[in-house]
Amino acid sequence: MEQLYNDFGHWIRRQFPFRVQKISIDAGFTCPNRDGTLSTGGCIYCNNSAFNPSYCDGRKTVTEQLRDGKEFFSRKYPDMKYLAYFQAHTNTYGNIDRLKSLYEEALSCDDVVGIVIGTRPDCVDNELLDYLDRLSRHTFVLIEYGIESANDNTLRYINRSHTFDCARKAVEATASRGIVTGAHIILGLPGEDENESLRQAPIISSLPIDILKIHQMQIVRDTRLAEIYAEKPFHVYTVDEYIHLIGKYIQRLRPSLVLERFVSQSPADLLIAPKWGLKNYEFTNLLNNYLKENNISQGQLADKGA
Repeated sequence: MEQLYNDFGHWIRRQFPFRVQKISIDAGFTCPNRDGTLSTGGCIYCNNSAFNPSYCDGRKTVTEQLRDGKEFFSRKYPDMKYLAYFQAHTNTYGNIDRLKSLYEEALSCDDVVGIVIGTRPDCVDNELLDYLDRLSRHTFVLIEYGIESANDNTLRYINRSHTFDCARKAVEATASRGIVTGAHIILGLPGEDENESLRQAPIISSLPIDILKIHQMQIVRDTRLAEIYAEKPFHVYTVDEYIHLIGKYIQRLRPSLVLERFVSQSPADLLIAPKWGLKNYEFTNLLNNYLKENNISQGQLADKGA
């Protein structure tokens, strides 16, 4: 089948001679905009329960969570290898010695062949990046930054407590060391319409990132955004609107950028809106059909000022 975009599945298979699967880990971190260092309450849309799988339990050690995750996945793929995915909250927010201990504990577990570290761009420094640079020379290391938006007004509104320039500098410092660098953005944030998302696409594409994760704005329970939505409901994308936006968005991304995902699926009991009623693979099938039917592919409009 013709590749309409540079997808993560093909890319990751080129990195390893075997099948790999991420195992999410809650290593007990918090965030500087939760603990009062920068702010309290966290990002207005954030509820970590919306994306932590059942085996991801911060009351357990890293080793125990990896063991439970391997048991979860090995039933289907007994020959699988694993990437330890430090996912919950900000996974570089701590003392360097503690960070080293946690990462190296994960890498010491059987069948773990690398680590993925989810973090904020304001929570890395040269000492940590130099350590991860050394680590990446003998194992797989991916640092995934929550950028969310290239619009500073939006970042203030959602309580990110950092600027886009901060994100740019962190990405550049990471990529300059040769560490695999990822970024995460959200389409449909409050105040950002289709035109604003498309304005940002070439800006995000210009960053020296290897991998991009995209997902739709979701309103989940027990968040400040849920309160705002209840007080004054605002528009969230229908599935058709979002698919059309993704089609336009990826045309403005450089072809070399690996796209890991386009959608996220919060648990039904937590999700307020949008309720599309689709599994991730069902959404991907709809998207691929739309792209094919409309002759859309990644990079068609890149560097053309569209």
